[in-house]
Amino acid sequence: MVVNSISRSSIGDSIAHSIVWILLLTAASFAGQQATVSAYRDPAELVRKTVQNEIKAANDDAAHFLFRSTKTTPQGSTTRLYVETREATAGLVIAYNGKPLTREQRQAEEERVQRFVSNPEELKKKREQERTNAEHTMRIVRALPDAFLFEYAGEEPGSAGIGRAGATLVRLNFRPNPRYQPPSRVEEVLTGMQGWVLVDSVGYRIASIDGTLFKTVSFGWGILGHLDRGGRFVVHQQEVGDNSWEISSMDLSFTGKILLVKNLSISSKETFSGFKRVPSNLTFAQALELLKKEESTAADSPL
Repeated sequence: MVVNSISRSSIGDSIAHSIVWILLLTAASFAGQQATVSAYRDPAELVRKTVQNEIKAANDDAAHFLFRSTKTTPQGSTTRLYVETREATAGLVIAYNGKPLTREQRQAEEERVQRFVSNPEELKKKREQERTNAEHTMRIVRALPDAFLFEYAGEEPGSAGIGRAGATLVRLNFRPNPRYQPPSRVEEVLTGMQGWVLVDSVGYRIASIDGTLFKTVSFGWGILGHLDRGGRFVVHQQEVGDNSWEISSMDLSFTGKILLVKNLSISSKETFSGFKRVPSNLTFAQALELLKKEESTAADSPL
């Protein structure tokens, strides 16, 4: 359960993308009180309704945004600009370790992304990869009500980067359901995960999820590899306007092995900001031109 640097949504990428979704809507205070009482009595039903709503939201035509991402790993930080389109998500690196690209780096980056426009097959591969990631995400989301047992653990207000500031969120602790049998290796990671979620019990959205592996988890019957005990992910999302929600941050820390010989290590923190609505009919080529223009503006802004 984790997420790479966007396609938002390799084994590491699949695990990462497997948990990415989330968030919160508007709450009327009286209605919120009524929903909270219901959540306390039947948290499992609250989760089931929330999952149904998350799936519906994912299937609806979503608003598209331009935004900035900064991903930090032990090797340093990379800042990118992204534009969502129906064809695929266009991304452009604009800084390394907080420093704008050199002329040579910028030329190489523009040549890299231009190949998606010049070669339709490359764009098709990118689109298919994003669809695969989205499918993995939905498989995990659908499994949540059956894979875990949930317990009411209180309430807390939404805050910057987590849902909508001031909205009441219901906190639910979760642990594996011993009766759950994962239908494929995509869902196997859930059998060793515990943690908590923050749910908007009026809008039926998840504002935050924090999961930790309490045991080593094998995937692919142990043939493909395993994830070590102690691995953790934290994902937050926020409302960015017009009842649209986007990831605001992801914190991932996992180790393990692939094919029992290759070490797997995922350690990153990624934040997303500066969301701006863009036309939903943008082509990928138009999105790249928009990114190049936005890069000039971003160069004058603090990274």
